[in-house]
Amino acid sequence: MFLVTDFVSRSLQGLSFSDPYAAVMGIFDSACAYGKRVTGDAALAKTFVLNALVSVDNALHQLYAAENGISDFDGLIPADCAAAFPCRHGMLAAVPLITYGMGEAEIRRILEDGNFFLKIKIGSDPEGDGDPEKMIAWDAARLAAIHRLAGDLSVAHTESGHVSYYLDANGRYPSKDCLLEFLRRARSMGALERIAILEEPFPEEMREDVHDVPVRIAADESAHCEEDVLDRIALGYGAVALKPIAKTLSVSFRMAKIAFDSGVPCFCADLTVSPILVDWNKNVASRLPPLPGMKIGVLESNGHQNYLEWDLLKTRHPCHGASWTCMKDGVFRLDGDFYGRSGGILLPSPYYGGLFLG
Repeated sequence: MFLVTDFVSRSLQGLSFSDPYAAVMGIFDSACAYGKRVTGDAALAKTFVLNALVSVDNALHQLYAAENGISDFDGLIPADCAAAFPCRHGMLAAVPLITYGMGEAEIRRILEDGNFFLKIKIGSDPEGDGDPEKMIAWDAARLAAIHRLAGDLSVAHTESGHVSYYLDANGRYPSKDCLLEFLRRARSMGALERIAILEEPFPEEMREDVHDVPVRIAADESAHCEEDVLDRIALGYGAVALKPIAKTLSVSFRMAKIAFDSGVPCFCADLTVSPILVDWNKNVASRLPPLPGMKIGVLESNGHQNYLEWDLLKTRHPCHGASWTCMKDGVFRLDGDFYGRSGGILLPSPYYGGLFLG
């Protein structure tokens, strides 16, 4: 992935472009071809290449802002995409990640910290043999255990007044029948109505109509561009995960526009990113309409759960110490300083800048 980033950086030298999107799209096909060559994977996922392009795309946006006298994030939003970003949330629900191996004591602590929108990994292969019946049983038992911990809690920021669940299957359900059986079990335990979104139940290449599935299905890995978004919406997908920090800000703007024009909500998912990238994501999440069932915006953020030196990484944020960089009681609180400084994304970071200046 780093080799692809290096290839793109070198390929852009000496070129002229009108905006970051034009630059990224102009290099994307050759980046894909290079990525396939260096990985030896002829079927290399577009998501891999977009991941490699994120740092370049962010740099292009910073350069574009400097060249055009743009001082805030709103100025970076293309005019034809602006309608998709009508909000200025004062709070964002901070969405933690509940992994396969997380114990009930840790889940209880997450709930005690005030978190009320839980991203829960499903699609487990408990015995490593790919048996879908065992997967469904494990997933149902896992959801039941979490529902026992969270089911009776009262919260202020959801329409139901209860904790909401965001299930991520990572494309591991082999058929719609398997998915419907899992959801039947979710209904029997009283958890179905708490599922706000269920992300990517099927393998990316599987084009299954989901209009009859009784929860909102979200596209993530299956949506890399505007055409993918339209395709998934036609199949009945009712939400789109935006990842400016994994699929580039340039592409995310266009995906959000297509979804908004189609009446389909978007939200920002994480990819275990550093504190600075959290605020690239936060700038987008803070402007998206709330997901159905939520009173405020949402932002998945799990870096603090995965990086060993998270506190050190936080010091490298150009706005380190600002209240809006921290989550408390399950939310990020955004104020005029956050919007005035655009989360710090257009400001230099002494640490990262120093890596190049010596």
